[in-house]
Amino acid sequence: MSAVITEHDDHHHEAPSPWSIKRWLSTTNHKDIGTLYLWFALLMFFVGGFMALIIRAELFQPGLNLVDPHFFNQMTAMHALVMIFGAVMPAFVGLANWMVPMMIGAPDMALPRLNNWSFWILPFAFTLLLLTLFLPGGAPAAGWTLYPPLSLQTGAAFPFLILSIHLLGISSILGAINIIATIFNLRAPGMSLMKMPLFVWTWLITAYLVIAVMPVLAGAITMLLTDKFFATSFFSATGGGDPVLYQHIFWFFGHPEVYILILPAFGIISTIIPTFARKPLFGYSSMVYATASIAFLSFIVWAHHMFTVGMPLAGQLFFMFSTMLIAVPTGVKVFNWVATMWRGAMTFETPMLFAIAFVVLFTIGGFSGVMLALAPADIQYHDSYFVVAHFHYVLVPGAVFAIIAGVYYWLPKWTGHMYDERLGKWHFWLSAIFVNVLFFPQHFVGLAGMPRRIPDYSLQFANFNAISTVGAFGYGIAQLIFLWLVIKCIRGGKPATQEVWEGSRGLEWTVPSPAPHHTFQTAPEVK
Repeated sequence: MSAVITEHDDHHHEAPSPWSIKRWLSTTNHKDIGTLYLWFALLMFFVGGFMALIIRAELFQPGLNLVDPHFFNQMTAMHALVMIFGAVMPAFVGLANWMVPMMIGAPDMALPRLNNWSFWILPFAFTLLLLTLFLPGGAPAAGWTLYPPLSLQTGAAFPFLILSIHLLGISSILGAINIIATIFNLRAPGMSLMKMPLFVWTWLITAYLVIAVMPVLAGAITMLLTDKFFATSFFSATGGGDPVLYQHIFWFFGHPEVYILILPAFGIISTIIPTFARKPLFGYSSMVYATASIAFLSFIVWAHHMFTVGMPLAGQLFFMFSTMLIAVPTGVKVFNWVATMWRGAMTFETPMLFAIAFVVLFTIGGFSGVMLALAPADIQYHDSYFVVAHFHYVLVPGAVFAIIAGVYYWLPKWTGHMYDERLGKWHFWLSAIFVNVLFFPQHFVGLAGMPRRIPDYSLQFANFNAISTVGAFGYGIAQLIFLWLVIKCIRGGKPATQEVWEGSRGLEWTVPSPAPHHTFQTAPEVK
């Protein structure tokens, strides 16, 4: 620990100007690195969002209207890769960098130089990924899952794609190692594991998931690479391989990955709701155990993505029941959040609005997930827009709303200024309305049989697709309010006050499990 503090202090000895490039390139300060992650994630959020708008603009009406079908399929693949690895995961790592050391009373992250490196890998990885759009043969047009044999049709860009995903995986693993080392080694005296704030717990569990599954993805894509360039036949039936083997390996990574994208969100929501309900979180220990249960179960449900590959009935039953089982700890969390709000002295500032929207809309995504868990039904829903609606309800009003809620909640702590509450409310209501206009109709077209990743469609799907596209552009424009609000808050504004955060002051002195580490707590005065 002393080494960490020394290095941390040495870094601040020079005190370079806040705008110098050297400061941002070489910083080992967890707050600086957290800020870099968050700005990078915001940039990628807009890049990925622009790709989504290309997809929705093409689908505004039937027929091939705007873009070449091959380019359309490249957009569906790139949109997902950019949003998952470029926007959501780095945003959560940024929030962890900022808040975890403060929440556990640590001077910094345990491995500050590693922290710097894990961030600076990202811009290079995404440069490689986005370059694939401009190389011969173009970016992959096989979806973000890169299923062979289709993904092996990618041209000269393929090695760039694989290397970029490897770099993203390395960055994630380094960040996860750092978080685990920090939580285990730098907690303040007296802070046992069961006294840690929920956000710290969810990140600890998420970090283990990252370390467990990222190498699995690395193995799968390396096998793709050797199939393409070194005449191996892992996934080629002509050489004795099996393309379904790729799906097994990929989804063994892919299903825990979706929980990597949502568990830190649970931690943020478990921090915000108690603050604005002025009550300690209901069922702290059950929340910790539920998070751990979800993480464990996420490893044994992977083949529910594969009900249509012809697995035996025993396999279908196992994956169906284990998938339904994962709904139980998730339900525990939802009920605990509702119980926390129950009879609380609630106020509805912007972070709380996003948190409540998260609980309601994430639950809709959970219900459609239970529908998809049923093997006979899933054979009908599979690869339809119903699946698209389901996972976007989990990841947009789920993960993205939670990140936005966390930013609103902690922005006054980071900047010393209050954000513009009126603009925040505008951002919330436009986002909440348009996200439903965007994704809800996709349930209907999916149940009616519209396949996903197709640039054209039958006439009967036209009305719902037009509505969905209007929602997409409305939601995209609403995010510009958020960008402006963040810049405005950084540049100035009224000083951050205790306002609503006063409400949960002192809770941790009266309950065995600590109240969330809210924003502006002051120590009680010594008399």
